[in-house]
Amino acid sequence: MLGSHVPELRALELLVVVSRTGSLTSAAVELGITQQAASSRVRTMESLVGAPLLDRSRRGSALTPTGELLVQWATRVLEAAEQLDAGITALRADRRGHLTIAASLTIAEHLLPGWLVALRARQAQLGLVPTEVTMTATNSERVAAMVAAGEVDLGFVEGPEAPEGLRHRLVGTDTLIVVVGPGHPWAQRSARRVSATTLAATPLVVREPGSGTRTVLARALEGLPTAPPALELSSTAAVRSAVAAGAGPAAVGAHAIRDDLATGRLVQINVAGLDLTRRLHAVWLGGTHPPEGPARDLVAWAAGASTGSTPSRQKTRTRSTTLGV
Repeated sequence: MLGSHVPELRALELLVVVSRTGSLTSAAVELGITQQAASSRVRTMESLVGAPLLDRSRRGSALTPTGELLVQWATRVLEAAEQLDAGITALRADRRGHLTIAASLTIAEHLLPGWLVALRARQAQLGLVPTEVTMTATNSERVAAMVAAGEVDLGFVEGPEAPEGLRHRLVGTDTLIVVVGPGHPWAQRSARRVSATTLAATPLVVREPGSGTRTVLARALEGLPTAPPALELSSTAAVRSAVAAGAGPAAVGAHAIRDDLATGRLVQINVAGLDLTRRLHAVWLGGTHPPEGPARDLVAWAAGASTGSTPSRQKTRTRSTTLGV
């Protein structure tokens, strides 16, 4: 614990500048303070030390032997203080810097934009310069590969469990909903219900291998005789359009089809005894738990958003965008 005789850093800095310039007035000008303020700082230090530090004359200000000794000590203290200041500046720059993210298509299109906007507002509230974010939207398998290869700082994936070999945190859940177009025979049934066996035996419109949606559906239908896909598409938007056009049933994330169900463009079909829940995970490579800087803030916000505890309440397709967040 520091004792009561330690001068403040600004006063020590003043004394070092006086030693270099030979003038209290020149030192005050260089540091941007008044002559009166400079004299006050010297008097305060002299009171703490218990001895004069400067000899003043018409030719300027000279250090006393005690003052020279104090300058020697002060120089080392100020060097350490400059290192501390540089370190803090680097930490703040890390929090404001650039963050690269890869996210599964469902998360990238329906959840991540809201998380990023909320994070931007939070940073502004705290007086931080918004972090610049580059986001790549692709399937969950590719996201995990990009994180593992160090190509991005943070990933968001969907599936039955988090990828192996990566640090992770659960940030929410989503449920796949079986849907058909309004003209499909299943939509005409009064109960709008089919069995898991019937669903498995029906050619479905599906996402490409490696997507979290495809993985969860395959896991749910495991052990049942399954028909080949009716269509294999690389985006949720393409699946929704194909189903609406009558290509066949599909299992699509609830976040992605909320508006389609409300407008009647798609019709929900209930499937008894089938668990189509998928988990949404933030993933990152090694390091700390949770990750540091803006990545940590984004993961915390995403997890909080799912629980209501936020501070304010073709083959694989890849897209990249840069957002000022």
